[in-house]
Amino acid sequence: MSDQARTAESADREKHTARILVVDDQAAHAELLAEALVSVGHECIVATSVDGAKERLREEGVDIVITDLVLGDRDGLDLIREAQSIDPFIAVVVVTGYGTVETAVEAMQLGAVDYLRKPVDLTGLRIRVERALEGAALRRRADQLERTIDDRFGFEGIIGSSHVMHAIVQKLKQVAPTDASILILGESGTGKELIAKAIHANSRRKGNVFVPLNCAALGEGVLESELFGHERGAFTGASSLRKGRFEHANDGTLFLDEVGDITTTVQVKLLRVLEEGEVVRMGSNDPVPINVRLICATHRDLRKRIEEEQFREDLFYRINVVTIEIPPLRDRTVDIPLLVNHFLEDYSRIHDKIFEGISREALRVLTAYSWPGNVRELKNAIENMVVTSREQVLDVDDLPGHIRPHQPFDSSRSLPVGTTIQEMERELIRATLEFVDGNRRKAAESLGIGERTLYRKIGEYDLRTEGEESAAK
Repeated sequence: MSDQARTAESADREKHTARILVVDDQAAHAELLAEALVSVGHECIVATSVDGAKERLREEGVDIVITDLVLGDRDGLDLIREAQSIDPFIAVVVVTGYGTVETAVEAMQLGAVDYLRKPVDLTGLRIRVERALEGAALRRRADQLERTIDDRFGFEGIIGSSHVMHAIVQKLKQVAPTDASILILGESGTGKELIAKAIHANSRRKGNVFVPLNCAALGEGVLESELFGHERGAFTGASSLRKGRFEHANDGTLFLDEVGDITTTVQVKLLRVLEEGEVVRMGSNDPVPINVRLICATHRDLRKRIEEEQFREDLFYRINVVTIEIPPLRDRTVDIPLLVNHFLEDYSRIHDKIFEGISREALRVLTAYSWPGNVRELKNAIENMVVTSREQVLDVDDLPGHIRPHQPFDSSRSLPVGTTIQEMERELIRATLEFVDGNRRKAAESLGIGERTLYRKIGEYDLRTEGEESAAK
């Protein structure tokens, strides 16, 4: 990681401070442990139940979890599993008054790095925490080294330390050298084309062309011409011979994005090409032999499309020899800090700007956001921050308005005694609209009301913008 993109979170780790989640069903004992750790510079969050701890884990980025194994009628081992699924580098230290050697072994097998018995020696606890921090840092460095090694094999664009992304890279290493047809599944913006390019770059065809085509962007006739080519005079406007994408991709890789959107008519012709290994241009009867590796991608459920008779089952099995499924970004939030650093470095260089990093709080907000547009939306958000920020450390205020957390009404905006409920409501709606940059859907969500209600109240309280007022006239 470069100095330019070093995050505040990384800096905290280097100073051996940590954000620690302390979990114990006895609140007094949890507070005692937390105070001992805060006294040496750590930041602590306290939870007294498994459900409460899981919620904090998902909402707050933590470095260490210190948990009792017996939490009321629940099992602390479940919490260890949850922590490891969220971030495999979270260090877990187990504390209990009921522990046995068997329980300790099970906890360690699940990922706990240390085990303490009550009553806890607070000095010993601090030492164990320092040791756990150092161990976690070593594991992160080892993972970064492994990812660096992966970079040398052409997987540098696939960024992530989550178990699921590691598994995807391992699968790519297995299938890339083959000529098997691959179907990549994932929501829009998850990086399906990036995966396809990585497969090509590690295949026997890497010295030849990679030809992409977005099938959803073209109508049936245009798509057929793009795929298979056409002869001169094949249709109105076909003034010259044109080779299709299959011919252009000969001896290389053809990537068909959004293959689930192809009409059944084109599906029949595509299946014939794949079965016979030759293409016939529109307006011709002469087959042209082709040798192409096919990679397809879609955000649609093709099995459901088959049931609805919108996609041919025989074509599905032809293009789906191997399936690569990319999870949405909201399901691998542990990868967000790595992606943020990567995009921050890229866009700082592109726009010739220098940043010390991004604040811990901004990183927490980015991690908590649902990312409906996935990695593409995150990439766009970081570029927006780089371009618009005037500070050296990117912070929450630099985030695009729709990503910023919805803040409670500012109590410092004092309203005089005697203010009516209607006046207070008007001010709250006005302030919320201002905070979300006029995004009415976000404002309605933040206020807990429907969009219709919000629109009605905007009119009722005369909160329309100048442009809307002009349009109304």
